[in-house]
Amino acid sequence: MKKKFIYVFAVLATGLIVLNACRHEILHPGNGGSGTGGGGTGGGTGGGTGSANTCSPDTVYFVNDIMPLISSNCTMSGCHDAITHADGVNLTTYDKIVRYVSPGNASGSKLYKEIIRTDGDRMPPPPMPAFTTAQKTMLQKWINQGAKNNSCVGRCDTAVFTYSGAIKPIMDAKCSGCHNPNNLGGGIDVSTYNAVKVVAQNGKLYGSVAHQPGYSAMPQGSAKLSDCEITQIQKWIAAGTLNN
Repeated sequence: MKKKFIYVFAVLATGLIVLNACRHEILHPGNGGSGTGGGGTGGGTGGGTGSANTCSPDTVYFVNDIMPLISSNCTMSGCHDAITHADGVNLTTYDKIVRYVSPGNASGSKLYKEIIRTDGDRMPPPPMPAFTTAQKTMLQKWINQGAKNNSCVGRCDTAVFTYSGAIKPIMDAKCSGCHNPNNLGGGIDVSTYNAVKVVAQNGKLYGSVAHQPGYSAMPQGSAKLSDCEITQIQKWIAAGTLNN
């Protein structure tokens, strides 16, 4: 996972993968769940159950929090997707991700150590944006809590539809890894408020996440956003796409 990303940038520079910037396996019961709940029984180290429980504010959930983060930032075509698996690393399912995790020990986990690096070998590799402090903390907490294949329901609230309270967290966790200035999947950027506002006002944001005819279904190759998340986006757009 360290020094073999040069060719990735060569591919990116050619623009050959722009329209397929994020390709990864759709999660199925038994390897991370799907949709808004889902799960089955998790396999691999630190397995646990994938069945959905009511969300706890003190728990980080693989299906809700970690898989979308890894999918958006690490499984782009040319990196750690099922087709390329750069350096032999495939991060498209729970079972494959936990191969690089020591449950209960984030500091001893290769996945976490690669993400918190500050040099040119960190993951995702430059010029891709690094994980934010909050994202690093979330990954650390999930590993230290046992790296379980867990999920929850009830965290999303359709009454919350501000940009800062709902839209930005959705974009950061599930979209911006594929759609940022250094990786413009489909020529779209959702890494800033102004960029999100553009695709919200031209209809592409809602059309894509709601999987409407005529739009590319997003997140690409991954589970559809929950009904609650889609409603939050719809309400934010209807309210005027405010930077609130």
